[in-house]
Amino acid sequence: QVQLVESGGGLVQPGGSLRLSCAASGRTFSFYHMGWFRQAPGKEREYVAVVNMIGTKTYYADSVKGRFTISRDNAKNTVYLQMNSLKFEDTAVYYCAGPQRDSAWGPHVTRTSDYYYWGQGTQVTVSS
Repeated sequence: QVQLVESGGGLVQPGGSLRLSCAASGRTFSFYHMGWFRQAPGKEREYVAVVNMIGTKTYYADSVKGRFTISRDNAKNTVYLQMNSLKFEDTAVYYCAGPQRDSAWGPHVTRTSDYYYWGQGTQVTVSS
């Protein structure tokens, strides 16, 4: 049984930093691209960042580009999201996601429909 477990969320002031982790078990996701998504209250789930299977290619949403960094450690089956210069509008539940099978790298990996496995989410609240 595949499990994705996020951790690292919390309450942070504007301008602060958090590092989210996503630990995968039950399957070796090192052969697949992995993504971080988020969902704010009343809004649709949106992609934040995606990394390819060896960590050499990434996509970032324009809203987080230059502030967030996605990375992975395949030896630990873990994906990270380093979030710096956090803003009020970054407040959301953050989800880690993995596809059911690998595919060629391209813009489609930013779509929620490309992902089959989802974690339970971790809350990030940016507030003063």
